[in-house]
Amino acid sequence: MSVRPIVLYPESVLRQKAEPVDPSSAETLSVLRDLWDTLDNHAGVGIAAPQIGAGARIIAIDATRARRPVPNHGRLALINPRIILAEGQISFREGCLSVPDFVAHIRRAERVTISAFLPGGHPITIETAGFESVILQHEIDHLDGMLFIDRVHNARDLKPRTQLILN
Repeated sequence: MSVRPIVLYPESVLRQKAEPVDPSSAETLSVLRDLWDTLDNHAGVGIAAPQIGAGARIIAIDATRARRPVPNHGRLALINPRIILAEGQISFREGCLSVPDFVAHIRRAERVTISAFLPGGHPITIETAGFESVILQHEIDHLDGMLFIDRVHNARDLKPRTQLILN
């Protein structure tokens, strides 16, 4: 277990499609522990394996870390996740640990159904909406070699992230 450095854009691993993995393998579980350690060491709500340099289809999300309470499933570790249903439309301000200097309003599906495996190999189907849905879509995009900046419709929608400076 360890906190790994966040891979920053334009590193090539962020543009590669991640490979499916065995949900029960020691290597998968090791990557997952590193994902949690790394996420818990940063101010994010989700992380995908490519963001720590692993080309595996693994994500860790935690919508409980939102600034305002939102309906959610708690901390989720998902292996080989895929979106099986997407409905509606919503726009959210998104940022990314791998693209730390920018944010943008991104249009996504408002509700999604995700099929995945839990650590150990148990299949799971999750139905979610709102902010948690956006987090899942964002992290699954990482597994497909996409970044939120690829979903920006107009360059003027991409904004610099403002830093809160405390004296």
